[in-house]
Amino acid sequence: MFKFNSTVFMPSVLTLIGIPGLESVQCWIGIPFCAMYIIALFGNFLLLVIIKSEQSLHEPMYLFLAMLGTIDIALSTCILPKMLGIFWFHVPDIYFDVCLLQMWLVHTFQCIESGILLAMALDCCVAICDPLRHATTFTHQLLTQIGVGVTLRAALLSAPCLILIKCRLKYYRTTVVSHSYCEHMAIVKLAAADVRINKIYGLFVAFSILGLDIVFIILSYIRIFITVFNLPLKEARLKAFNTCIAHICVFLEFYLLGFFSFFTHRFGFHIPPCLHVLLSNLYLLVPLLLNPVVYGVKTKQIRDRVSKTLCKESFLIFHYGFSYQITKFHSVKHLSLVRVCASLKFIL
Repeated sequence: MFKFNSTVFMPSVLTLIGIPGLESVQCWIGIPFCAMYIIALFGNFLLLVIIKSEQSLHEPMYLFLAMLGTIDIALSTCILPKMLGIFWFHVPDIYFDVCLLQMWLVHTFQCIESGILLAMALDCCVAICDPLRHATTFTHQLLTQIGVGVTLRAALLSAPCLILIKCRLKYYRTTVVSHSYCEHMAIVKLAAADVRINKIYGLFVAFSILGLDIVFIILSYIRIFITVFNLPLKEARLKAFNTCIAHICVFLEFYLLGFFSFFTHRFGFHIPPCLHVLLSNLYLLVPLLLNPVVYGVKTKQIRDRVSKTLCKESFLIFHYGFSYQITKFHSVKHLSLVRVCASLKFIL
């Protein structure tokens, strides 16, 4: 790392400050973040175990849900341990190459999640609007192709962001990143060079993936609502409408906060940095918490399986705990009798 004209040439280490302006209370902010992470991890892992073990749940919607849970776990795990290290243990430094890797993983997982949400919307659209063709359309081969496709699309389109930073941006005004994790524009803004190409390509990725996905999701749900309102039974309409509203809430939370983060970096100069960074963190953590609730608890098959699993575990814990207490009682009783006999023998 060399300094030239008050700039730093290819820094080896960057410093993440966490949430700008809230450094004094970051230790308290980390508590709800950690609690959300632990609860969400438990919910997603439980969901994955249930979907894997229950043969009746090996259907497209639930397999997409399993993909979504896996991506949510990976995405939050990429950022939260380091974030808590900043908040609680005052370890803000991160190697430049590790920071770029974190940036690529975060944006890749975001794009994969967007693709899975689109696939879930299309699956729901076909299931409601054309149920007779659903089984022949969404085959296991198509699910595999969708999973590979959205992963390759995200990885390949996100990779040039990393390459453009590594190859084009050599000098940096500062090594202090005003963020709690490595985000594309947060790193680009540090550069002492023309970053228009980096900004343009970042917007291209955002609109070519997130933008197109949300357009197709909206079109899918418009068709779903048209079909739902034409259903003859009021109960069927209410059930489908209730399910769609819950899914739309997840979509809105994901895309609105995502685009808020993208546009704030480029045009939101009047928005306080602490608000921007705080919402960016929630943008990555809240879906991890919401998805098991919205897609799991509201689905009867998963809800019944969760209840059965938890009741079985509670019974086993009670049964073995009770047996252990009885065994322990008999062991203590036997030991007491041995000691009494030994005392009598010694006296006699």
